[in-house]
Amino acid sequence: MTANVLFAGRPESWPIYAPLLKAEFARLGVDASVHTEFAPAKVDYIVYAPSGPISDFSPFTRLKAVLSMWAGVEKIVPAVPAAIPLTRMVDSGLEQGMTEWVAGHTLRYHLGMDAHILGQNGHWDPKAPPLAKDRCVTVLGLGALGTAAAKTLAALGFQVAGWSRTRKHIDGVICHSGGDGLKSALAQAEIVILLLPDTPATENTLNAETLAMLPRGARIINPGRGPLIDDDALLSALNSGQIGHATLDVFRIEPLPPGHPYWTHPNVTVTPHIASETRESTAAQVIAENIRRSEAGEPLLHLVDRSLGY
Repeated sequence: MTANVLFAGRPESWPIYAPLLKAEFARLGVDASVHTEFAPAKVDYIVYAPSGPISDFSPFTRLKAVLSMWAGVEKIVPAVPAAIPLTRMVDSGLEQGMTEWVAGHTLRYHLGMDAHILGQNGHWDPKAPPLAKDRCVTVLGLGALGTAAAKTLAALGFQVAGWSRTRKHIDGVICHSGGDGLKSALAQAEIVILLLPDTPATENTLNAETLAMLPRGARIINPGRGPLIDDDALLSALNSGQIGHATLDVFRIEPLPPGHPYWTHPNVTVTPHIASETRESTAAQVIAENIRRSEAGEPLLHLVDRSLGY
């Protein structure tokens, strides 16, 4: 029997996803029909984004799974009934984009590029940066994106540490976990990258106490989630010099309000949530593969653990 797949993303995304999903179903041999309109009682799968048209899942009585188009699911988990399997988006395009952005801004800090880009006012200071092997970088969050970033930085030669709630093992990366592990991960970190999910347990991971654990002058890079940082604590640490600079791509309120102090702080770089995004071509591959798996009775990829929130 043909599986009915309801596309419930933003309407402007449908013309892009429609041919990609149909092509992937054909390639995988999946008997599925995808459209933006089906009678709810006939829908088997929902390709979902919170910005799309669905907020009530109760009419979808034969739903087999909800397939999120977003990597972050903090806004999705409360909306989808616990009895319905929910997957998050982990695709190679999103992963590569994030890795490139993180590597670029890490190298920017490591090489001291701002001093040359912004101008030296005629001051000649021929001081080369240290080698990457002499620079300590810590990645907070070792999911798919954090692991990819940590591996890339390790391949560039950096001393890389990582921290996650559960113990991980990654070649070339010193992995920490738990409360004491966070302190150890931060103690030597000259550059800290946040790639944790947004959950009650991760909110304000960087706060007055943990920022004080860092070496004075450490740099912060946050392409993860805005609530991972206590904004007041970060601004205080920037003003005192405890934190040398912060590059922030995500915020508690987006767009970042015009009057927010981050905009004008001399030691903050604001980027408008562009570190990475779901790439339609690779996302369609993940969605189609999960529907193939479900129809074949195989485990879904990237299934959300409701107890953890991601």
